[in-house]
Amino acid sequence: VFVWDMDETLVLLKSLITGTYAKAFNGSKDVQKGIEIGKTWENQILRICDDYFFYEQIEGCNKPFVDVMREYDDELDLTDYDFKNDGFNDDDNKRKLAYRHRIIAQKYKEGLRSVFGEKMIKSWDNLYQETDDFTDKWLSSAKACVAEQNVNVIVTSGSLIPSLVKCLLFRLDDLFVYSSWEVGKYKCFSLIKERFANVQFCAIGDGWEECEAAENMQWPFVQIDPGPHRFPGLTFETLGHYIGVIY
Repeated sequence: VFVWDMDETLVLLKSLITGTYAKAFNGSKDVQKGIEIGKTWENQILRICDDYFFYEQIEGCNKPFVDVMREYDDELDLTDYDFKNDGFNDDDNKRKLAYRHRIIAQKYKEGLRSVFGEKMIKSWDNLYQETDDFTDKWLSSAKACVAEQNVNVIVTSGSLIPSLVKCLLFRLDDLFVYSSWEVGKYKCFSLIKERFANVQFCAIGDGWEECEAAENMQWPFVQIDPGPHRFPGLTFETLGHYIGVIY
């Protein structure tokens, strides 16, 4: 099981918005263009979160993963359920929160094409390609790397719903997603270990928190160095060397 950090590892976004990604190329990349690309992604992500994933309602109820509320779901048929007027207002109403998580999980599993028309999908495809070209194939290289492995899990320090939407838009929607926003990365790593028993683990990221969590779990950790400003050429063979040191 490969446990990936999301932001600035699999997905570039913050460094585009702040301009730090383009500035690192010392004038060879258009900083303003990078900022505009990043802000376009940010606006799209927030809009989809609010319009289709109940984010405005449940922003204060962040959970570590989408299925965590399943035990409170009584499997009511939600076909004609009125989510706007069901009286949901806080985390204490676990059943109504579970309903929302069920719908979110379904949409995540079915993908963007189950919700949006081809015209909208095409515009996102164009934005993805523009971003990939601007970042020297960072996105497609990361996508190819996770496609090589058997099981891949994302642990993000961002909140759950925007992270799921990011995965949908950045073509990573076949990955499990855990949010460490409330519980920390060590707790997320522990939950992942419980979910996938009796297997080998390897964590990959660019930050100290996932490095420390991996050390506490006695997992190998691969440090992503943004210095070259391109997604590292990781392969299954390379990751296998890290795993072999521990296991």
